[in-house]
Amino acid sequence: MMKKIWLTKIEIALLLSLCLSLCAGTWAESESGRLSSGLVRLHVIAVSDDETEQAIKLRVRDRVLEYLSPRLEAAENAAEALDILEASLEGIEAAAADAAEGRRVSVDLGRENYPTREYDGFALPAGTYTSLRVVLGEGAGRNWWCVVFPPLCLSATEASSAMEAISDGDSMLIPDETGGYVLKFRVLELWGELKNLLGC
Repeated sequence: MMKKIWLTKIEIALLLSLCLSLCAGTWAESESGRLSSGLVRLHVIAVSDDETEQAIKLRVRDRVLEYLSPRLEAAENAAEALDILEASLEGIEAAAADAAEGRRVSVDLGRENYPTREYDGFALPAGTYTSLRVVLGEGAGRNWWCVVFPPLCLSATEASSAMEAISDGDSMLIPDETGGYVLKFRVLELWGELKNLLGC
């Protein structure tokens, strides 16, 4: 009889743990979705890992950011930024080509999965984000990621003021230098792995 009661307690504890995990995962996923809908990421991919190609990738990045900065100043939200980016794709490609030293350049705007990424003083959770992709050649090299709206690819001071473009509720999802929120982002990754494991 005692053994049966003990098993029931274990089963109840496991069910409670599963329920709590599902609730936490669902909440974290919805918060991440809300955050990702307010951001536009920038993804620049090099031809290869060769040192020269990596240097060209960074020059292309700088040229694209230089081209976009004045154009995105007028954007007050992600929807406006997307409209500007869509209207500027040819100009972005031309700007990238200027710095690509003859490498083929392709530029597109779409949805991409990103892992949790730590930047200078903040991090963003894993998730699906709207992404401006700049691919050099076959795009077989290491890549460079950041946020083009709000403009967080800038210096630490400029990025700090750009954080004001994210609502208070969303900015709580972005950790400060203490890394206090990184665990929350790991919850999102674990939640995604659990969903894949269960085939959801």
